[in-house]
Amino acid sequence: MRAIFVQIKCEMGQAYRTAQAAADTIAEMSELFSTSGQYDLLGKFYLDADQDTGLFVTQRIQTLPGVRDTYTLITFNAFGGAKSR
Repeated sequence: MRAIFVQIKCEMGQAYRTAQAAADTIAEMSELFSTSGQYDLLGKFYLDADQDTGLFVTQRIQTLPGVRDTYTLITFNAFGGAKSR
């Protein structure tokens, strides 16, 4: 499993509906946060090693109702903090 983070820009007034739709339909979603700034939501998703990231984002996230734009961050390594010791 590997983690990706996706920032999601929503249509005006649609962030909560979009977040609920993601929570209801995307099993790969670990966490979804509302944010301030250029994007409205930040999602953490765990994909299988052989799962196509581009296909996942375009077919599963960008098709959610209210999504206007996305920005995807692909991760390489996870590092633990003091809590993980």
